[in-house]
Amino acid sequence: MAYVIDDKCIQCGTCVDACPVEAISEGDPKYVIDADTCIDCGACAGVCPTEAISPAA
Repeated sequence: MAYVIDDKCIQCGTCVDACPVEAISEGDPKYVIDADTCIDCGACAGVCPTEAISPAA
């Protein structure tokens, strides 16, 4: 199950650098995670300063 980014995202880019498979890209108004590329490792969630990233429901 992929991770998702909610509206708490401040577009700091920290998650982009943490993703080992480059599944995160800049969106408007927040970053987005490509569910097909995401390997569910949680690296992005661990570095997010606003806790905007969580497992998809």
